[in-house]
Amino acid sequence: LMEGRAARLFAAVASLAVLAEQVYVRLEGALPDGGYTQAGLLGGSFFATAILAHVLARRLRESEALAEKRGVDLENMAQLTEYIIQRMQTGIVVVDEGGKIRLINESAVNLLSQDTRETDKTRERLPEPLARLLRAWRRDPNTQPGKFRPADTAAEIIPRFASLGTDRHSGALIFLEDTTAMAQQAQQLKLASLGRLTASIAHEIRNPLGAISHASQLLAESPHLDKSDTRLTEIIGEQSRRVNTIVKNIMQLSRRDRAQPEEIFLKPWLEQFIREFIQHEKIPEGRIQMEVSPPGLRVRFDPTQLHQILWNLCHNGIHHGAGRLRLRAGREERPYRHYLDIMDDGAGIDEEMAHTIFEPFFTTASHGTGLGLYIARELCESNQARLNLIPENRGAHFRITFADPRRRQVT
Repeated sequence: LMEGRAARLFAAVASLAVLAEQVYVRLEGALPDGGYTQAGLLGGSFFATAILAHVLARRLRESEALAEKRGVDLENMAQLTEYIIQRMQTGIVVVDEGGKIRLINESAVNLLSQDTRETDKTRERLPEPLARLLRAWRRDPNTQPGKFRPADTAAEIIPRFASLGTDRHSGALIFLEDTTAMAQQAQQLKLASLGRLTASIAHEIRNPLGAISHASQLLAESPHLDKSDTRLTEIIGEQSRRVNTIVKNIMQLSRRDRAQPEEIFLKPWLEQFIREFIQHEKIPEGRIQMEVSPPGLRVRFDPTQLHQILWNLCHNGIHHGAGRLRLRAGREERPYRHYLDIMDDGAGIDEEMAHTIFEPFFTTASHGTGLGLYIARELCESNQARLNLIPENRGAHFRITFADPRRRQVT
């Protein structure tokens, strides 16, 4: 408003100056005919120019304010889009016509480069197997994309391509799907159904099993049994107790309590666990080595369930290995995860068996139930953690990968 008044004031001053000039000339007697008319027209043009300039300046300011607001909105939208893309479970990669990566989210980095030292390289160029599939798609977009396996990983990835322009030889948007994760989810659904069926069967077995066990105990008390019959009753008792252990494990698994995660300082917690385990298993001190880096490492986990998982893994390592264990806890930077490794110095696990050791009732021991590792993995998943077997040339190496401590726990 003030700027409009100032413009009209300057126009009025200019008009008065022109009119004053005409009056002065008139007083001098040198004013030609039509002088006042020209002065009036010139003053009117001053006002018209001032008003027009004011209107244009106001519109320019409004346009600048609108452009600034739109710029802020676009920046906020870009940040929101970046936030969503980075947290999508599907890997997303944007490449230009030369195959150079322009945008990549965290999921894609994890899928394409499990080694953090290769991350920068991966951000610049696509891995050769994926680049080869991209070139094949650009030659023929109707080609079905094949699977590829990044270097030094067990993941199988299916890429989906979409053109970012009218020409498929220009930039491309690549979606990466981990078929290994989908296969594991399907397997978990099958195992969950199997678990419910097995739990119902175990419930039906319990009553006749109790009758068999009780009958064998009564039979063992008979004074007329010879040595061979006594041995048979001992076998009946041993196998009844073994089946009863299986039934109890299945029933416990079917009605497992919901995890109650707590913040655990791993170093003192592991020290207490090792002391308890050594005392119970009656093994010499020094057989279990522990390393926690950094020393103040913290995780969120149900302490009771973590104790059960670790006890099972350490028990297997002591009795199936050479009697030595190594517990190593640390932190991965990409993806940001804390982990706990349980390693023994035994003969290790065959590659063929590595795919089945987490299935229920799989065991190589004559007196095993085959449920220990299955229950351990289920307990890890209930705490949003993962239990995996890490391939090694010698010895068994299990890794518990805990949930990202920076994210809110989902219940």
